[in-house]
Amino acid sequence: MAIVFFGLFLAAEAIVLEFDFRRQAISVSLAEFPLVLGLAYLDPLTVVLVRFLGALLVHYFYWRTHTVKLCFNLAAKLASTSVAAAVVFVNSPMDPDQPQSWAILFAAATANLLVSLAAVMGVISVVQGGTSARELARTATPGLVVPTISVTVSLIILLVLQRSMWSLVLLAVMTIVLVRVYRAYARFVRQHRSVTELYDLTRAVEEAGRDGTVVDVLLTRTRELLRAEYATLWLTASGRHREVLLSARIDYRGLLDSAGTPDNFRQLAVRQNETLVVAPRLGSEQLLRQLRAGGGKDAIVVPLRSGEAVIGTLEVSGRLGDQASFGPDDVRLLETVAVHAGVAVENSRLVDRLRFDAQHDALTGLPNRRRMLNAIDEGIKVQAPDDVVAVLLFDVARLRHVNNSLGHGAGDELLVEFGRRLRDLAPPAALVGRIGGNEFALTVRATNAEAAVVLAVKIHEPLRGPMAFGALAIDVDCVVGVAVHPDHGADSATLLQHADVATRAAKARHSTVQLFSAGLESRSVRQAGLAGDLRRALEAGELRVYFQPKVGLRDRRLVGVECLARWEHPVHGMVAPEDFVEVAANIGQLGRLTEVVLREGMRRAREWADVGRELRIAVNISSCTLIDPAFVAQVAGLLREYAVDPSWLTLEITEGGLAGDPDRPLAALHTLRDLGIRLSLDDFGTGHSSLGYLRQLPVQEVKIDLPFVQGMATDPGDLAIVRTVVDMARHFGLSVVAEGVESELTLGLLEEIGCDIGQGFLFSRPLTYERLCAWYAAQTQAEPTPAGEIRWLRAVP
Repeated sequence: MAIVFFGLFLAAEAIVLEFDFRRQAISVSLAEFPLVLGLAYLDPLTVVLVRFLGALLVHYFYWRTHTVKLCFNLAAKLASTSVAAAVVFVNSPMDPDQPQSWAILFAAATANLLVSLAAVMGVISVVQGGTSARELARTATPGLVVPTISVTVSLIILLVLQRSMWSLVLLAVMTIVLVRVYRAYARFVRQHRSVTELYDLTRAVEEAGRDGTVVDVLLTRTRELLRAEYATLWLTASGRHREVLLSARIDYRGLLDSAGTPDNFRQLAVRQNETLVVAPRLGSEQLLRQLRAGGGKDAIVVPLRSGEAVIGTLEVSGRLGDQASFGPDDVRLLETVAVHAGVAVENSRLVDRLRFDAQHDALTGLPNRRRMLNAIDEGIKVQAPDDVVAVLLFDVARLRHVNNSLGHGAGDELLVEFGRRLRDLAPPAALVGRIGGNEFALTVRATNAEAAVVLAVKIHEPLRGPMAFGALAIDVDCVVGVAVHPDHGADSATLLQHADVATRAAKARHSTVQLFSAGLESRSVRQAGLAGDLRRALEAGELRVYFQPKVGLRDRRLVGVECLARWEHPVHGMVAPEDFVEVAANIGQLGRLTEVVLREGMRRAREWADVGRELRIAVNISSCTLIDPAFVAQVAGLLREYAVDPSWLTLEITEGGLAGDPDRPLAALHTLRDLGIRLSLDDFGTGHSSLGYLRQLPVQEVKIDLPFVQGMATDPGDLAIVRTVVDMARHFGLSVVAEGVESELTLGLLEEIGCDIGQGFLFSRPLTYERLCAWYAAQTQAEPTPAGEIRWLRAVP
């Protein structure tokens, strides 16, 4: 009899049934059946011994339970069985036909359950540091209810056996039927559970894609679905995406940057492009031994695909439960999850790429205008009382020159190199971005506005320097505008706008760094308001042309006039020429303004010629006008329209404008010279041209820059520069004009060094045509000569 019950205890310990009830998994042990029957038919000591030996053999040889857990299980079973046997021994002898014996057996089985449950709850409390009453009730209820039902069924079986031993046949048939039903039920439950959990996982991953938590949800749900200790996602490096290795572990909230398997498992799965299974009776024994040597148990590694490309792996390792291990169904389930995961990861990368592209410049990879505005606003929100948020705007010079001469590819290289230099020179806490074609911005915290200016100066100097384009080297330069919060604006858009105003002011003043001020803004706003008024003034003919005399210094004879545009605004009064010329250039009306001056100058030259007074007229031409394909034809047409000799017209081109892009205007200059027009190089001496370049220009005249002439009477350096220019011009056969003659001493020095023509307030300010005629009559006297009457200046006023 003891051998029979030993076999029953072996079977009961080896078989565990699982049922789902209201989304809760309930495990049912069959140990109560042989326990109740054994207490009825065997003496208590034999029951204790038989159950202990059966549990020892099953857990040690079949389940291969770890030593600590094996000792706990055996101790718990020995204690619970001993208590149950003690209850029966105290109330012996037993008569299975009597209800009193049923109650004793029920009480013994219940005592067994209570002792086992107390042992389990005690371990949970020790490991987890205490358990709430609600959690205790939730855990203990199934542990009491289900075994109670088993004990009741065991008593029914006992009564059946008491009636007839032939009932064993019926019980065997019923057991076979129940086993088959249970297998079908278990298969259905597993499939239904897998489908439901897979559906929940895909929906959770889809929703997580909207808030950027795809990896967290994917790994957590996958680990729960496969009931694994680890779930790991590995993504290989691709393009700008770095390598990613993240794991969800059962006892860790969050993600780890480690995995439960060696790296070569993932490499092998990607290299072979197939699922790698490492488990008992599945996969390579060598890999299983390697995994076990590292403390692992089993693993499934599935390649993660995006289209035809393998982008990484999804894996699970360490199936929960000492007796459980991954099987073929788990492999198919993880492969299905990997299909959805591949799509989710690729979509997440696509969203990240779109988000990155929306906030970064495609050429340089730096943050764009939108990202910079957001960063400035964020900095303003968390600004400390003792600092400012500084915005530094860098405007790259000569980009158009590089694009026109070397191509837009070279211009792009220049911008990329400038962005790299600026990022390297910026403080670690600064954010650098490209906000426009040739504009870069830097935002950083500073102690005050002066500190921001110091930083701009410190960064500006190293930014300058040659950049190689093949065999060529082009200097990289820029101007910097600075604005700070709260002094210069309350939001990012205003700060960036004011930094742009400061940048334009730095260009106009030929400085490198400019701090914003309210005066700069008023000038900028005024220029913006002048744009529409200037257009209307040009259409209505409201601009006037003034004339400033040019005097030959050898004989004090009036040789010509310079034509200068003037505009008297009905509200603002007389507008400075540099202001409305800049506005005209910005609105595309510079050619129209030049035409107005040329037309008026030629008309007056024709009138002077008609009365026997041949005076040359000089008109300033910008480099933008000079490269206009229609400009040469326009000049030729005006000469024909007013019947003006081309030699009476002098076009003055600034040295800086020619040096910025020398090749494009050179053809136009040669054409104008071939027409007989005189060409003058204005503002000479500012340092843009070399002597070799001067030899290439088809000019007949150089005009010394005004500051050198004004300073030559007091500054030996300026005097040396003027003397050098005159000597050099004489060597090249060019005439020299000195503008800014305002004193007798300056005039004497110019005559001494041999300058040809003078122009300045010493002779006359710019005058209207009527006042010029009056000045001419009052300041000159006629002298008959064989060639006719010539008028000389009476005296210098």
